[in-house]
Amino acid sequence: MKLRLINQNTEKSIRRKRSTKLCSEFSPTVVNDRVYRSDKENGSVWEGKEAVLTFIFMAVEYMEHDLKEIIKTMKQPFSPSEIKCLMLQLLEGVKNLHDNSVLHRYLKTSNLLLNSRGELKILHSGLARKHHGNLLYSAPELLLGAKHYSTAMDMWSVGCIMAELLSNEPLFNGSGTSAEQIYHICRILGTPNETTWPGFSKLTGVGLKVVNFAKQYQEKLLRKKFPATSFTGLPFLSDAGFDLLNRLLTYDPEKRITADAALDHDWFREVPLPKSKEFMPDFHALNAQTDRRKRRVMKRLNPDIEETSSTNSSTDAQIYP
Repeated sequence: MKLRLINQNTEKSIRRKRSTKLCSEFSPTVVNDRVYRSDKENGSVWEGKEAVLTFIFMAVEYMEHDLKEIIKTMKQPFSPSEIKCLMLQLLEGVKNLHDNSVLHRYLKTSNLLLNSRGELKILHSGLARKHHGNLLYSAPELLLGAKHYSTAMDMWSVGCIMAELLSNEPLFNGSGTSAEQIYHICRILGTPNETTWPGFSKLTGVGLKVVNFAKQYQEKLLRKKFPATSFTGLPFLSDAGFDLLNRLLTYDPEKRITADAALDHDWFREVPLPKSKEFMPDFHALNAQTDRRKRRVMKRLNPDIEETSSTNSSTDAQIYP
């Protein structure tokens, strides 16, 4: 894949160079790449040498699908054992990032890739410095204007992804504004206060007005959305599984569970056990139509992306959405 760096000092170019450097440092649950750089004047290509860059060539490992695309096509959610397999891999990748003092800041189902061997990989997507481009996975402290944040923001996104795997739809499905997103969070988790989230009242984000309006939501509806048993078609979740989800979606960032602690959670040790990667479902039928659609969409939306190989187009289309 060929990426054009039009202006070396733009935030977009800086973000791309930062992302390609960091991506190469993590494995195995973060997409690996090899970066080649090109000189505009003579077209020569060399590796690892400092120079004024006009293009970056990325050779990335082949991953057939993104998780969002798979979820959209599934008539039924993944089974509990399959969700555990995916969650373990996601948490291992997030732990790898956090152990190396890196915040992802952009975790969402479309940034998680899955291949035919049942392996899940995380895309960096530029490691955006501001809050998530997709508010559906944004932590409440970001939506409410917190100036300082930690690895806990990624863990909230992991909780949103877990809920989406269980139900095949986003848990907090707002309309695209911070205020609307906060409203949906309060409606399901109840309205935060100084008891549940010390320091909450000092936040000054625009969503704070919505929180004051949403004080009527004192009851937490999360368990009703994921009951222990279900005869009505609702996704069900064991007590241990709900404990993990609840700790991922804790308002107070200081009390939110870490990736390390989540990997050691009892939910992964209870029956049904996590499915082995090699026994995960295969989605080969999606390959052709997904590749064609993504090539058309990405060519229209991002002219900076130029494919140099058609064999890895499903991954190329997502490296820098």
